[in-house]
Amino acid sequence: MNDDIIAAVATSRLEAAISIIRVSGKDCIAFVQSFFSGNLTNKKSNTINYGYIMDGDEKVDEVMVAIYRGTHTFTGEEMVEIDCHGGVFITNKVLSLILKKGARMAEHGEFSKRAFLNGRIDLSQAEAISDMVTATNDEASKLALRGIQGNISHFIKNLKEDLIQIITNIEVNIDYPEYEDIEVMTNEKLIPMSTTLRSKMDKIITKSKNIRLVKDGISTVIVGKPNVGKSSLLNALLEEDKAIVTDIAGTTRDVVEGSIRLDNIVLNMIDTAGIHETDEKIERMGVEKSLSLIDQADLVLVVVDGSQPLDHEDKLILEKTQDTHRIIIINKADKGCVVDLEGIHISAKDNNIDALTDYIKHTFDFSALSGSDAKVLANQRQLLLLEQASQALNRAISAMNMQVPPDLVVTDLYDSWEKLKEILGEQAKEDLLDELFARFCIGK
Repeated sequence: MNDDIIAAVATSRLEAAISIIRVSGKDCIAFVQSFFSGNLTNKKSNTINYGYIMDGDEKVDEVMVAIYRGTHTFTGEEMVEIDCHGGVFITNKVLSLILKKGARMAEHGEFSKRAFLNGRIDLSQAEAISDMVTATNDEASKLALRGIQGNISHFIKNLKEDLIQIITNIEVNIDYPEYEDIEVMTNEKLIPMSTTLRSKMDKIITKSKNIRLVKDGISTVIVGKPNVGKSSLLNALLEEDKAIVTDIAGTTRDVVEGSIRLDNIVLNMIDTAGIHETDEKIERMGVEKSLSLIDQADLVLVVVDGSQPLDHEDKLILEKTQDTHRIIIINKADKGCVVDLEGIHISAKDNNIDALTDYIKHTFDFSALSGSDAKVLANQRQLLLLEQASQALNRAISAMNMQVPPDLVVTDLYDSWEKLKEILGEQAKEDLLDELFARFCIGK
């Protein structure tokens, strides 16, 4: 692994009170000493030192320099953080001097990558650091913090421990076949142990499938025939007049988008063109796009006009959305209701939508996912690997039930074991690491 000195601005590249330039690598404290006016030579780790960044005899900036010695640092190697004044010009001037003196510019995520390669964090913790930076709500930030603290590492290691117990007992079958009690152990002990472990994995998988909705928001499509109040509903939810509202059917011919936050739930809203039969080319294209978005959405808000009986177009939309995660909204409650349909009654025009927002908040309550005892994975990479681990374990269970020879059974168990190790990055390939850490911010 490289131990050359890397540097990057760790704070935003905007004018601010201070900017932090992070430096890491072998002998980087001595390196910074070469252009810092203060004395770092005999200073203890985790101390802050006052002085100037010097370019020869010229003072470049008045700074505070924090030093971190030994391997118990974030990156697992010597580190320095330079707190300089937060102007864009002066920050870039200090960084340019550091690079001129011999450091190289850090790649995206290289500080976190070094922390991983030096054993300071595992891959799930590294990914959690990135998640914390990009978190958009409280639940996402809580999940990221738990990941940084090692929550995922802990329960994956427990799954590995359960699995190694099963593998050890199977290996006894292979190495000591003369033991008469081994077959009884396989049937009466190993199968229950394996099914219990599979159940633990599957529970984690089920809960983790909602993580994308917590982190990225819920893709929400508003559908209905023309003039039922879809755009009025979007405006009421967004609390702004983003969509044009008229009494003329077909006003919305393309999608209109916006995001709203309901407590800790983010809805990525899409108002679609009214779904109806039309010979007008542009309208027809809008209708086709609306229909395609229904299948892609996490949540479908089906709007009907409660003051008018359901017609053929309403029924077609209800049929089209019946297999989706939908909420039926009966709009125009201010005009009375003649529709015999179970749904949530609102008046979007009067901004009377509390019943809808309360229902959504209750339906998508993600607080349990970020609780102190929650066992959830953070992203699709981790989820896919655990699904593959569960599938391999299931193949082993089936083989045990069919009295397949132990040496064939243990192959699937080892496959499951390898997938669990990949979640923590214990055998990650270099190209995978490059791709993962490239998504990080420079300075992280």
